[in-house]
Amino acid sequence: MNFIRPEARVAIWRWRELIVAALMLLVGLKWAFTSYGVTEVTGWALIMVGLIIAVVGAQRLRFRLGADGPGVVRVDEGQIAYFGPLTGGAVATSELQRLRLDHTAKPPHWVLEQEGQAPLEIPVNAAGHEALFDVFAALPGLRTERMLSELRRNGPHQVVIWERASLRPAHQRLH
Repeated sequence: MNFIRPEARVAIWRWRELIVAALMLLVGLKWAFTSYGVTEVTGWALIMVGLIIAVVGAQRLRFRLGADGPGVVRVDEGQIAYFGPLTGGAVATSELQRLRLDHTAKPPHWVLEQEGQAPLEIPVNAAGHEALFDVFAALPGLRTERMLSELRRNGPHQVVIWERASLRPAHQRLH
């Protein structure tokens, strides 16, 4: 027996990190300003953790575009697998060479390139795409805010979001 409508459950689940962060902030503020000793210190700690969760939750919220796209994404032990209706494949995150965002495809696709394999194209709204945020955020040197802003842009273009540093020619490196 469900007491919450399916649409409301989906909305709550989409905003889950920010709801938890707000609750932590409220409890932390109450404890920090109305208590003494250990409870006051715990309140300030809850405020700090709540702020961190709010920042990460806001980024994750911007990454989620719905899960009504074609195919399913699975991330398991350092491997990204995509099972689509027409294509599919797998890429090891440790072997990932380049990450592109292709807005020319409908819906837009993440394009993951690995040496010696055909590029793996994953729709940005495939089921399970939320797991890609953690994988992408762990890539060395990836700027999360840039990735999120490129994800929201429209227009027929492709953009390289991340590239392994060893692939860039020396004259194109900043450091």
